[in-house]
Amino acid sequence: MEKSHRFLSGRPYLIFGLLLLILFSGCTPISRDLRAQADRTVTFRQVFQNPEAYKGKVVIWGGEIIETINQKDGTTLIVVLHRPLDWMEEPKFQRSEGRFIILAEGYVDPYVFKRGRRITVAGEILGRKVMRLGELEYPYPLLQSKQLYLWGEYYYSPYP
Repeated sequence: MEKSHRFLSGRPYLIFGLLLLILFSGCTPISRDLRAQADRTVTFRQVFQNPEAYKGKVVIWGGEIIETINQKDGTTLIVVLHRPLDWMEEPKFQRSEGRFIILAEGYVDPYVFKRGRRITVAGEILGRKVMRLGELEYPYPLLQSKQLYLWGEYYYSPYP
């Protein structure tokens, strides 16, 4: 009797834990299929140092939008300041390891995808794109967007 009582006393915790796992596993903005394709072992720093070595790999990155550039060929470049992601794939306000560019098909409204907005992308590594950054030629890792997620804007009120 005592053994079965111990088994039953832990059961609600197990059920609660499983329910939480199921609930939170669906709370990421990137589709399950793309999360399965993404290579989580590839870090931003590795790709930044040698993007050609990781061509074709799918990664999930995020950060803050710096600039959105619509091009004549119908594509859009979104320049992003990389930020690490939390468990929900939301960019955290922590140090950055550099910048990257998202290549998106079609027109992306720069008013919506504006400077300072946080973004998460699942994308395929295409290599490197060198663009001017001030007076420098900056080697941006380039991702072909497979899925974009724009996070809500924070509103800060200094008064209660």
